[in-house]
Amino acid sequence: MTLSFFDQFSLTTYLGVPMIVLALTLPWALFLAPKNQCSHSRLTALQYWFVRLFTHQLFVPMNKGGHKWALVLISLLVFLMSLNLLGILPYTFTPTTQLSMNLGLAIPLWMATVLIGLRNQPTHTFAHLLPISTPTPLIPILIVIETISLFIRPIALGVRLTANLTAGHLLIQLISTATFVMTYMAPTASVLTMIILILLTVLELAVAFIQAYVFVLLLSLYLEESV
Repeated sequence: MTLSFFDQFSLTTYLGVPMIVLALTLPWALFLAPKNQCSHSRLTALQYWFVRLFTHQLFVPMNKGGHKWALVLISLLVFLMSLNLLGILPYTFTPTTQLSMNLGLAIPLWMATVLIGLRNQPTHTFAHLLPISTPTPLIPILIVIETISLFIRPIALGVRLTANLTAGHLLIQLISTATFVMTYMAPTASVLTMIILILLTVLELAVAFIQAYVFVLLLSLYLEESV
């Protein structure tokens, strides 16, 4: 029986339980409960350092009004990173390869940034739809273009995350299949493809972190325009 390369992205079940439920609950185990102790473990110290580093990177250029989103965006960053890394493990399911889930995260968060901008500074929000010193005949066209680009933002967030993870997983499966087939047919070539597979896996690990960071970074930039 020949399986499709896209079977790895289908919703699977284990003992009647959808794998996406297990995948979505796993990241929450990474959040350590605070303890009233003077000393912390290495894992806790590493987590605190990670949170401080990315909080500083995301919120230094932002006004103080956007600092209230720190907990939401950092939690989203850790959540997406852990979900992306699930795809590297064998016999697992990666929820972030599903466009429906990525859009389900992107659209509400993008809408929240837009509503905050309309509530706090409506004049400044509408000013983004029309660049300064625009010729009068081009005003209607530019307003339509900027409005379309505004509504494309959440779609771009979801599609970017889905496409990058899907492409990486497909390449890993293609090269691993070629390595397995050539093990007996051409052992020398299989060693070369194995090296490529290891390098691609390392690259996919980097992509898992980078794409989660880019997703949260773009949300912070959208928020910066609204606060």
